[in-house]
Amino acid sequence: MSITLALILAAQAVPSPIPTQSDRQDPRAEGEGRLGTAQQGGGDVVVTARRRAETVQTVPIAMSVIGGTALAETGTYNVNRLTQIQPTLQFYSTNPRNSAANIRGLGAPFGLTNDGIEQGVGIYVDQVYYSRIASATFDFTDTERIEVLRGPQGTLYGKNTTAGAINIITRPPSFTPEARVELSAGNYDFFQGKASVSGPLVDDKVAVRLSTSITTRRGTIWNTRQREWQNSQDNLSLRSQFLWHATPTLDLTLSGDYARQNPNCCVQYYARVGATQRPLDRQYPRLAAAQGYSVPSTNAFDRLTDVDTDLRAKQELGGLSLVANWDVGAATLTSVSAWRFWHWNPSNDRDFIGLPITTVSANPSQQSQVTQEIRIASDGKRTLDYVAGAFYFWQSIDTQGLQVQGASASAFLLNPNGTGGRDPATLNGLTARNRIGFTNTSAALFGKLTWHPSDRLSIAPGVRLNYDRKNGSYVSTVINGAGSVNLTKDQRGVLAPQNYTPSFTNWNLSGDLTIAYDFSPDVHYYATYARSYKSGGINLSGLPLDGQSNPILSTQTVRPEKVNHFELGLKTQFADRRATVNIAGFWTEIADYQATVNNLQVNVLRGYLANAGRVRTRGIEIDSAFRPTSRFNIYANGAFTDARYTRFTNAPCPPELSGGTALPVINGRITGTPAPAGTPGASLPYCDISGQWLPGVSRWAFSYGAEYDLPATVAGVEGQFYLGYDGSYRSKFSSNPSRSAYTDINGYSLSNLRAGFKAPGNLNAFVWVRNLFDHDYYELLATQSGSTGLIVGQPGDPRTYGLTISKSF
Repeated sequence: MSITLALILAAQAVPSPIPTQSDRQDPRAEGEGRLGTAQQGGGDVVVTARRRAETVQTVPIAMSVIGGTALAETGTYNVNRLTQIQPTLQFYSTNPRNSAANIRGLGAPFGLTNDGIEQGVGIYVDQVYYSRIASATFDFTDTERIEVLRGPQGTLYGKNTTAGAINIITRPPSFTPEARVELSAGNYDFFQGKASVSGPLVDDKVAVRLSTSITTRRGTIWNTRQREWQNSQDNLSLRSQFLWHATPTLDLTLSGDYARQNPNCCVQYYARVGATQRPLDRQYPRLAAAQGYSVPSTNAFDRLTDVDTDLRAKQELGGLSLVANWDVGAATLTSVSAWRFWHWNPSNDRDFIGLPITTVSANPSQQSQVTQEIRIASDGKRTLDYVAGAFYFWQSIDTQGLQVQGASASAFLLNPNGTGGRDPATLNGLTARNRIGFTNTSAALFGKLTWHPSDRLSIAPGVRLNYDRKNGSYVSTVINGAGSVNLTKDQRGVLAPQNYTPSFTNWNLSGDLTIAYDFSPDVHYYATYARSYKSGGINLSGLPLDGQSNPILSTQTVRPEKVNHFELGLKTQFADRRATVNIAGFWTEIADYQATVNNLQVNVLRGYLANAGRVRTRGIEIDSAFRPTSRFNIYANGAFTDARYTRFTNAPCPPELSGGTALPVINGRITGTPAPAGTPGASLPYCDISGQWLPGVSRWAFSYGAEYDLPATVAGVEGQFYLGYDGSYRSKFSSNPSRSAYTDINGYSLSNLRAGFKAPGNLNAFVWVRNLFDHDYYELLATQSGSTGLIVGQPGDPRTYGLTISKSF
């Protein structure tokens, strides 16, 4: 079985959790109810996935819809938490810059941050493309609904997205005065406050909406050296929108937003030690013992660390946008103009322990982007429907990197039997200052035509012509502890000066074809083929070096990924629309997959971005929601995903193989083969891992839950008492580009419970517990630089509990 069970999510008319009685009685519930709003209420959720208003069950796209009420009640206030109710969505983040969103296992290289490449999963907020994945770490603010689209979307969206899109729609300004307040408090000093107000400035002409969100929480990890809690939360978001009915046929919406995060974050720390094939005196146990060092605890779930570098993950983002919709009769003409910025100011401890190995590791960055999209879409349903558009994107990034090695670096990174390895001064104070510049220009023409030869059958071809140009510069200046640029071989092997100016230019033509058939008003079938491309890029994290420690310039650029995608979907409702079951099956193959490969640089194995060969992901997805009675709702979503490298012959070897040639064994079988002797650029082997799992993807993933309510009157207010449960499960997955027994993360399940009282459209007060059974699990595992065998982890949140009260006026 290899097709993602998330299929149901994909075609789903039932976004994840199910609608409640209050949602059904609220006239606005159709757009902002719980996960299964429309289906449960006997109506249909209206979405704009194809850039026109349609009901989710009739859209021949694998997609899920989550309403604002469901987001609040399930505690889903950012993309990371969204993964618990979306089985085919994966999100990983060691800090905001080093984040990745994947759908069906595809989207971004695992464990590598490189500004010169693009994400395969697009993030859109009110039709504006957000190029920085860091935006996914911010809180959702005044959100009406989220649409998660799976599979290539290049013929419908401004920016080409080969794996899918996360389409966030905020609540629009209202001409009816309204206000909302939501307050939450919980353990770990958790506080979250959200508020919005909306109403007319000029009757029937101009309306405004102002929104804000604040989240703070004490850290969950105690630093015994710095005597402080780490991995805290400190988020602020502000948003304003002005809607102007300029004429009876023309609407203009001007939006501005600003968001800031300044947490004491982000730390990964000791999880376990795994034996490598390096000499024993070059493995972590002896290296640490030689320094007289031991970690505060060898049990990561004691949540203790002693990292000796101050942590910081400060970022700011914001922007302005103007959306114009002009009704020209048979069609609507839309213009989306936007400018955005992102500023990043970090501080990390990249050796993950309390020894001064890498004492400074930071890449402050400033990014600006401008986007312009013009689109025309037919209104209603005719024999021929269409969407056509043009898109322009410009981006500029300026990064100032700094890395400083400390007094223990020589012992950990160099051969202790060599002269340099015995002398702490060899690497102590070794400093690299990197100046990285990047400009990115992309332009596209796209369109999709839908022909209805009959009332039941539709045939929809789409096409996209795309142009990409990327230019960069990478200048790394390295000095030793004495302030000299005259470096030894050992020093250049750890931090080498580099200066190169990569560039990439490419045109490509892609397209898709969808055939949909309505067996009945409640049974819809579709089949899709898509040929898509993920833009090529340039390496902006330093190049591998040749035998003379010069950068290998042939590795400056990365070719585009070429995607062939097949999908079948079935969307159904029955039992008077009290039941919804959606199923999708997909098969996706990628040539020239962008991934981390290896090059041996002196005594240090360097990873860099390159085209690694071929990848295949296939699966089945199912989403289902049921309303047996007017008081009881239940949902279950599942995904089976088989995501593998079909050809990857120059992959980084797992830590078991570091320093040797014997093959590692995982779960009783050999996992790879060394590269042939004499492979250029490598005297340590890299591995052929063809057939292994893609990292970060569980073969099985589920989300499920139920809610039951009883009518009640409290203080004269009619409403319902309710009890709700939401659970999720994901099976074992690899947390390393090459699968390792040391970095496999065991499967785990999480349970969340809530109970409260709600009055439809007015008041909702409930207590909640998340991770009810206090399950210990890792979000990520990684290896320490230098291939010492130390494995560091990022534990998931422990049990949290609290109270939420929301009120509408």
